Amino acid sequence: MEAVTGDRRNIWRGPAMIATMLSGLALAACQSGPAGEISSIDTAQGSSGNISSLSSVIARNPQDPEAYNVRGSAYGRGGKYREALKDFDTAIQLRPDFYQAYANRALIQRSLGDQNAALADYSKALQINSNYDTAYIGRGNLYRKAGRVQEAFNDFQRAIQLDTTDPRAYHNRGLIYQLQGQHAYAIEDFSKAISLAPDAAEPYNGRGLSYLAMKDEDNAFADFNMAIKLDGNIAESWANQALIYERRGDKAKAARSYAQAARLDPNYKPATEGLARTRG
Repeated sequence: MEAVTGDRRNIWRGPAMIATMLSGLALAACQSGPAGEISSIDTAQGSSGNISSLSSVIARNPQDPEAYNVRGSAYGRGGKYREALKDFDTAIQLRPDFYQAYANRALIQRSLGDQNAALADYSKALQINSNYDTAYIGRGNLYRKAGRVQEAFNDFQRAIQLDTTDPRAYHNRGLIYQLQGQHAYAIEDFSKAISLAPDAAEPYNGRGLSYLAMKDEDNAFADFNMAIKLDGNIAESWANQALIYERRGDKAKAARSYAQAARLDPNYKPATEGLARTRG
């Protein structure tokens, strides 16, 4: 389970360049080791039918922490954060060393806006299991959001050293390299994230921005176009594409792409300002 929403941070690399810094890929699943009946239940959906099935399992096994962890994950997927929180609390009460439940609860705390509680839960998970890559990635995201860049980098680096297959570790480390102007390293990390999650749009946006910073406009344009192909509902992708059109002097196409970005996010200033520049 990953949080429903991700954090997006926009920075500018000069008056004409949009740099979209996307912090979260919703690509990781709640990791636990369901046993017995639980393993046959699809926890990827937070539907009422699935919740009902999981509740039946808990009724038959009220002392099974795995059951509460799995139902909490389903609640989280369905946006029922308070119910999820209660289930993770119960799972931890039943098994105090249940590090996966701590990490899952941290996601819910983050979604509820309690960053300190989320940070404490990630750290507790890592205290129990210092090789748990998911917790390093989750805590790294919290550190990066708080501006604690070096600590965030260290956590992403540790997850990568543990041979994680979670693309968020590479994507988020790439964002830090990008922020520091180390675009060659950023491109390597975004490319690795793409290899692990080829259907995710965000790494293409990230890599395209680093290509653009290195004056490789053709590869940047290809990446922005691919980001749109994979997910046409991200305003930044359209604004990034529009920027290339604008740099190439095609104001009509630029205006259309900026307009699409503005429709998707009317408060996204690079889109509205770009549209104002090119519409006339």
